[in-house]
Amino acid sequence: MHEHTPESEELREKVWRYAKYRLDLQPVPLDGPVSFEQLAANGRGTITEAGIGGDAALEVFRDVFAPASISVDHPGYLAFIPSAATEAASVFDMVVSASSLYGGTWLEGSGAVFCENQVLEWLAAEVGLPTGAGGTFVQGGTIGNLSALVAARENAIYELTQAGEPLPARWSFVCSVEAHSSLAHAARVMGCDIIKVPVDDGGRLRGAAVEATVDDWTNVFAVVATAGTTNFGIVDDLRGVGEVAHRHGAWYHVDGAYGIAGMLSPAHRHLYDGVEIADSFIVDPHKWLYAPYDACALIYRDPAQGRRAHTQHGEYLDAVTSTPDWNPSDYAIHLTRRARGLPFWFSLATYGVKAYRETIAYNIAVAQAFADVIRERPYVQLVREPELSIVVWERIGWDQADYQRWSDMLIEKQIALVTPSSHQGRVNTRVAILNPQTSLELLTQILDTMAD
Repeated sequence: MHEHTPESEELREKVWRYAKYRLDLQPVPLDGPVSFEQLAANGRGTITEAGIGGDAALEVFRDVFAPASISVDHPGYLAFIPSAATEAASVFDMVVSASSLYGGTWLEGSGAVFCENQVLEWLAAEVGLPTGAGGTFVQGGTIGNLSALVAARENAIYELTQAGEPLPARWSFVCSVEAHSSLAHAARVMGCDIIKVPVDDGGRLRGAAVEATVDDWTNVFAVVATAGTTNFGIVDDLRGVGEVAHRHGAWYHVDGAYGIAGMLSPAHRHLYDGVEIADSFIVDPHKWLYAPYDACALIYRDPAQGRRAHTQHGEYLDAVTSTPDWNPSDYAIHLTRRARGLPFWFSLATYGVKAYRETIAYNIAVAQAFADVIRERPYVQLVREPELSIVVWERIGWDQADYQRWSDMLIEKQIALVTPSSHQGRVNTRVAILNPQTSLELLTQILDTMAD
């Protein structure tokens, strides 16, 4: 199975050609979901005792399974949060897999870890954290937020224990009512409570609201602000929220999974004032930093606090955990890990930071221009003014069924994936403009299909 044979070399070339074919598509096909019955009829029986052979496996993937999977890098993939990796990042992702790299410890992957850490140091510097800040790449924002909150609680326990003070019977953390769903999930996993704070009319969490909502801080171990909400792309009052958190001795975490990348646009850096006082933050390069799935950067102001919370101990691990080396496995809820930050590193090294700044600024400009188009159409209305690259609007007179029929039509005609959403009980729709190939012309075409 691992021997190099003429047959294996031929298969390898066919796989390379297919990968090149996929990379050469401009644009890629949107494709769409297929029923279980259709997939079962055309794609069942691939796992057999003898194997079906590489040619057959590649053929069934190409003809059956790939077209049944939506391409998230299509310019019309605008629902949820898209991912549009650069060509350099996509190509290097194959190199990472082909190189059999392990990214959990310095001992086994020092070169890969050093590359990843260069990216983490750059991100920390952009945010304004001091020299020495760092962390690791994890799977996604859910694991990133959970890992940061676990470190925050562990730090609170450590400080109370050192001071000889009693621990609360149950812990809690603070976030806004419009915070990402991963925070509610983290609370369930951790067995703690959430204190949800109302936002202002613009959807922004403010420090004054946190102060007014939290009556008792004795069991609060963290406050979470959002730098670019998933539903609207709103940046919270990062300084105000952080100052309140620190005044009460709580850890300050910023969930920037989608939106913190917006600070790379010089014209929008002011929105992020105060992010530099965070104790930790996350950003997903597979969202607005044009890296392939999956990659979330989790960064601590003081990495020793993350390491204290997450280092795993075992007889077979002592050889690496007892050294001062930088082991990415020590900084989050993981042990075995792929060097998932390398494709992003290669892309940054290839194109330079300036190219990222310009592309992110372009995405925001397209979003603002699209909002202007919406204002011109009498049959639609904005739900909120866009701040970053997410635009949310309503089709006047439509209900949930109307939106769903419209969404299904867009997929059927291979125009776009735009799904129904909602806010405060009212149905709406939204687009997240993260793909550099998403044009104002395409967005206007999508909007005009609502006129009928």
